[in-house]
Amino acid sequence: MNRFFTMTAAATAALTLAACDAYAAGHASSDVKTSDAGYFTDGHDMTLYTFDKDEAGKSNCNAGCAKAWPPLLVESDKPLPEGFSVISRKNGDQQIAYKDQPLYLWIQDKKPGQTTGDGVQGVWHIAKP
Repeated sequence: MNRFFTMTAAATAALTLAACDAYAAGHASSDVKTSDAGYFTDGHDMTLYTFDKDEAGKSNCNAGCAKAWPPLLVESDKPLPEGFSVISRKNGDQQIAYKDQPLYLWIQDKKPGQTTGDGVQGVWHIAKP
């Protein structure tokens, strides 16, 4: 019984993590806009974040970090608003940045308007103009 519970819990955790990854990745949109509250969101009104450990024009959030904090990737050749640019990630993906700060989503934000990533580990912050 205990072994069954452990296997079930592990499978549930793996599926939950996969669903979160799929949600965040599937809801990213390179349409960047400013919310009514004054912070940046993607085209699905999901909050965008910056990472203090990034360098100007370079993302330092890769591998496991990028699973929890999916980068906002370029999805079309539409021009970006003023102040935004495109940077190349370590893996070759093209990520949107604001004033050379790469932008990210947070897998714990489940619906538009949530800002649960603000202040995580003291290094993640809501992206603002």
